[in-house]
Amino acid sequence: MNRPVHWGIVGGGLLGMTLAWDLARGGDRVSLFEAGSEPGGLASAWRIGDVTWDRHYHVTLASDTSLRRLLSELGLEHGMQWRTASTGFYFGGRLYPFSGALDFARFPLLTPLQKLRFGLGIRRAANLTSPKEIESLTVEEWLTRISGRDVFEKMWRPLLRAKLGDDYRTTSATFIWATIRRMFAARRSGLKKERFGYLPGGYSAMLTAYWNALKNAGVQVHVNAAVQEITASGGQTEIRFAGGGVRQFDRVIVTAPGPIAARLCPQLSAEEAHSLRSVEYLGIVCVSLLLSHPLSRFYITNISDASVPLTGVIEMSALVDREMFHGHSLVYLPRYARPDDPVFQKTDSEISAEFIAALRKLHPGVEDQHILACRVSRAAHVFPRPVATRAGRDLPPVDTSVPGIHLLNSAHIEYGTLNVNETVQLARKHTWRLHELARRDRQPADAARLHVVARS
Repeated sequence: MNRPVHWGIVGGGLLGMTLAWDLARGGDRVSLFEAGSEPGGLASAWRIGDVTWDRHYHVTLASDTSLRRLLSELGLEHGMQWRTASTGFYFGGRLYPFSGALDFARFPLLTPLQKLRFGLGIRRAANLTSPKEIESLTVEEWLTRISGRDVFEKMWRPLLRAKLGDDYRTTSATFIWATIRRMFAARRSGLKKERFGYLPGGYSAMLTAYWNALKNAGVQVHVNAAVQEITASGGQTEIRFAGGGVRQFDRVIVTAPGPIAARLCPQLSAEEAHSLRSVEYLGIVCVSLLLSHPLSRFYITNISDASVPLTGVIEMSALVDREMFHGHSLVYLPRYARPDDPVFQKTDSEISAEFIAALRKLHPGVEDQHILACRVSRAAHVFPRPVATRAGRDLPPVDTSVPGIHLLNSAHIEYGTLNVNETVQLARKHTWRLHELARRDRQPADAARLHVVARS
């Protein structure tokens, strides 16, 4: 009989979209459900002032091969614009360039010997091929080992605290290893400097093309389709929707964050539910500003100053042609925080006032009339923080104990950082296996049905 498997995919972010795309092209039937009003999840776009661009900051590296392959499949890769980017570093009330060898030589935070140890530590981290040996170490233990205590205290600790807060103390060394490896991938491929790329129109252009490609591939796409519960019985998996209605599928893949997936799937074992709820997430609060003029020439400004409560400053218009922003400058002010952090309970006006005040410590010349538009985005479950444990990472199951229900989300990125390339790579790591698993497991049932038909 060999009828196609019918999949339901819960979550219309890039992970769910890529699963749907590959399964449909493999001959399966796919229905994709997104709770929001548009696709993309964390990669979605919005309008700020008279500009439509990404809700959160994203960039494509020349070494992001999985994402670039997807863009090629969508007919978009040829339109990528490639640039080199400058980096700044803020500490002690001053902003310093931090992009090349000369900047590094002049950088006053470290002594010459400490600069040597910092550089050697970076090289050692970039050359480490097996992160298994460091996953039980904290970032502090490992970075101190390869760079020295003084370098850690002066350079690494402030950066880690800006990104992770006090949670850096228990974060696995694989976190910083993955970050360094991604940024140095170009050098491993022979390029002298990493190139940064963007699509004209931002990820909005990609998501529109992807959504249309999914429909053309036969995927049934649904927005405003919040899911209430997912259960399985009698060889069928059932999705019950918050707005009413029930749909049945052969199999369902849930791409929601761990705690949400545990709530949606009540038939999971106690161990599985505990594993999902135990994933330690950091969320993000991000203020987007459309400014009348640029702040600096730096795409990224790292912050090594506890008095500035931001993870960094990302100025997209230092990388993207300002024509994309009608001559203006687009700036992101992110802060990562635990889902229970009080910042998530603040109003947009409170957050924007606090974050703009922090920005003015770096750039005192920013006045109210320079701010053309301001929007606040928040997401409580963004980055699954790898925790250093002597037993290693305990990843949630992809194939659950409930027949027909699979779980796949960013917590399954075992040795990487959360970015679009890793998300696409994660989907493609599992799609073909799930496709084959579903077909193999259904063969006995199909054979039994064929036998009954033959006898009748």
